Amino acid sequence: MTSSVLPKNKRTIHTAACLIIGDEVLGGKTIDTNSAFFAKYCFSLGIQLKRIEVIADDESEIIEAVQRMSDRYDFVVTSGGIGPTHDDITYESIAKAFGLKLKLHQAAFERMKQLSKPHPMQPNFDWDTPSPSLTAKLRMVEIPHDEALPLEEQAIFVADDMWVPIAIVNGNVHILPGVPRLFERLLEHLKPNLLPRLVNPEGKGIYRYLFSTPLPESTVAPYLTELATRVASKNVKVGSYPRWGNKRNTVTLVGTDKELMDSLISEVEQNVEGKKVTREDELDPPSDTEEGK
Repeated sequence: MTSSVLPKNKRTIHTAACLIIGDEVLGGKTIDTNSAFFAKYCFSLGIQLKRIEVIADDESEIIEAVQRMSDRYDFVVTSGGIGPTHDDITYESIAKAFGLKLKLHQAAFERMKQLSKPHPMQPNFDWDTPSPSLTAKLRMVEIPHDEALPLEEQAIFVADDMWVPIAIVNGNVHILPGVPRLFERLLEHLKPNLLPRLVNPEGKGIYRYLFSTPLPESTVAPYLTELATRVASKNVKVGSYPRWGNKRNTVTLVGTDKELMDSLISEVEQNVEGKKVTREDELDPPSDTEEGK
């Protein structure tokens, strides 16, 4: 059986996408750190992150983006828009994207009651008494639900001390909160669920080799073009990055085939008249200030 006919939650994970949802990010009120964390997360697991998008808290935008990403990528993560307020519409919008309804996740609600700390500004709040505050809290545990699938395939708890579930829709869309510490912790605890589905089940990531060269990009371009063509079928990418204001530029090899990449080190060093380094600035000459010390 090929991976293309397997359910999306069973397929090997080759590619990923990240959808950041929030007017506050687009308005400059909040700095998005979740996409950077997710990029490093995918890199460490050997998953090719193909796309990061930031969109508004807009139903039509969410529906279009999540449908497209779910169709094109193996592992999709959304960040933001699952809080208690009126503009937190991620659950509702993603449910509509796949023709689903929202349903109270009773286990998540029970965990919320057990693990949530009383807010000092709500001293009289009662979990058993209907109130606007209770209605707002319930919004955070009413998730998209597919009657045809087992509940455990649609929401998972990955940490014993967290009530927030990772809701999973259409097999590959994982809905996470936008709060960075929650986003990061949930993803870290999700790793054991992902490892069996990775190209490398041991969880070995992608390797990045840096080469520092004194040559301008135009000089090394012909060689790098030839090298990129030669190694493309081995899933090794060749990059070239100018470092404006510096006397040395950077060439990179990125891929999962460490043996092949190791075999190319001396060749690359010779052709770019450079050296493999651990940091881009490793071979930079001392600054004028440093020379005058």
